[in-house]
Amino acid sequence: MPRKFKRKGRFWVYIVRCKDGTYYTGSTSNLKRRIGEHNESKKGARYTRYKRPVKLVWRLEYRQFKSAFKLEMRIKKLTRLKKEMLIRGRRLDRVLAGKRRCAKKRC
Repeated sequence: MPRKFKRKGRFWVYIVRCKDGTYYTGSTSNLKRRIGEHNESKKGARYTRYKRPVKLVWRLEYRQFKSAFKLEMRIKKLTRLKKEMLIRGRRLDRVLAGKRRCAKKRC
């Protein structure tokens, strides 16, 4: 039976580093459970199933599901370099702004 997903509360957008060095971005209402699923169960994302173990390298908390989901989709579109900038501590708004600035210049 599918889980009911709550729309309000605590939501996390996260990036994990897979065993092969690639990154996976996701969102969840229970970060600890979700990382466990990526590492130990069939409920983890298909992408991470054969790249275990995964390690949490970045996370950000939101109060609204919609905001978390929108950010997840934006991060998934970022290049590996920009994801690594986030992981190293670069401010999210600067990383995302850099993407828009580049798009306007058609680079």
